[in-house]
Amino acid sequence: MKILVTGGLGYIGSHTVVELMKNKNNEVIIIDNLSNSNIAILDRLERITFKKIKFYNIDIKDEMKLNEVFTENKIELVIHFAAYKSVGESVKEPLKYYDNNIGGTVTLLNIMKRNNVKNFIFSSSATVYGEQEIMPIEEGFKLKEPKNPYGKTKVITEKILSDLAKSDDAWKIAILRYFNPVGAHESGLIGELPNGIPNNLMPYLSKVAAGELKELNVFGNNYETKDGTGVRDYIHVVDLAKGHAIIIDNIYKFNKLKVYNLGTGNGYSVIEVIKEFEKISGKKINYKIVEKRKGDVGVSYASPKKINEELGWVAKKGLKDMCKDFWNWQNNGLKEIINEF
Repeated sequence: MKILVTGGLGYIGSHTVVELMKNKNNEVIIIDNLSNSNIAILDRLERITFKKIKFYNIDIKDEMKLNEVFTENKIELVIHFAAYKSVGESVKEPLKYYDNNIGGTVTLLNIMKRNNVKNFIFSSSATVYGEQEIMPIEEGFKLKEPKNPYGKTKVITEKILSDLAKSDDAWKIAILRYFNPVGAHESGLIGELPNGIPNNLMPYLSKVAAGELKELNVFGNNYETKDGTGVRDYIHVVDLAKGHAIIIDNIYKFNKLKVYNLGTGNGYSVIEVIKEFEKISGKKINYKIVEKRKGDVGVSYASPKKINEELGWVAKKGLKDMCKDFWNWQNNGLKEIINEF
C-alpha cells in the first residue's frame, strides 16, 4: 500500500513511519514543512528501516504542490500528523492554530477527494474530551468544550470528518485520540525533537537531568490527585505508532468512521514521572512549583478497551521503558543531531 504521511519527520510521525515500513508491502511517502522537525530525521529513518524514503518538503496548505504529490504517486491512504500541538502557544496564537490545523486539513481532504483517495487516519487528541469527571475516559463520552484553541481545532476537525463520512460511503476514516506520547525509539536514533525550549514534560525534564536547563516548572500542586500534581496517561510513542499500523490492517473493514482512544489506561502524576526519570538517569531533577497553566486539566487517562477488543491493540511498554528510551535518545541520537547542526 502507498501511504502518505503528513508531518512524517515529526515525533509521532517518524515513529509511525518505522512501524509502517516493517510491512514489506507498504511504501511510505513523507511530506513535512520542517517547522517543528529536522531533516536529519529522514536519514535516521532510512538507517533504521534500511530503505530509501521519498520525501517532499512542502506545507499542507500549499494546494498546488500538495496535488503534485498525489499525481506523482498512486497514494492509497493518508495519515495526517501535520499540526501545531502546543497548548500554551495555542492560547497565545489562536489564529495560527485555526489556520494550520483546520485550514490545512481541509486543503488536504479536498486534494484527496480530487484524486479519489478516501482512506484517512487523523491524529486527534484527548484534549477533545475537555475536563471529564469520570475516569477512565471512553470514546462514547460527551465531548466537552476544550479549554484551549489547540483542543478546539481537534474537535472542529473531528466534526468535519464526521460530516465527510456521512456525505460519501466511500470514505474510510479513523480518528485516533492520543493521550500523552512519550519515550523514543529503542535505537536512540529518533525521538522528540522540539524547536527551542520544550513544551512537553519529558523532553524538558530530560534536559534538566542533562544539565542543559536549570529546573523544571511543575504547573500546579493543588489538583485533586495523590500528590497534587496533574495526572496524565503517558503512552510510549512506539506503542502509539503500532496502533496506526493495526488501523491500516483493518481500515477496509470500517463502516465510514471509527474513533479510538490510544492510551494505556493508567495515569501517572508529574511527580511520579520525575521520580522514575531520576531512577533511570541517576540524576537529580530540580523542579519548582508554579501556577497552573491556563487551559490545563487536572486528571486525564484513557479507557483503551474499544481498540483492545475490536482490533487487538494493547500498549505494552510501561513508564520505566518510556523514561529509559527517552534518556537514551537524549544522550545519543539527540546529541548527534545537535552536533551536526
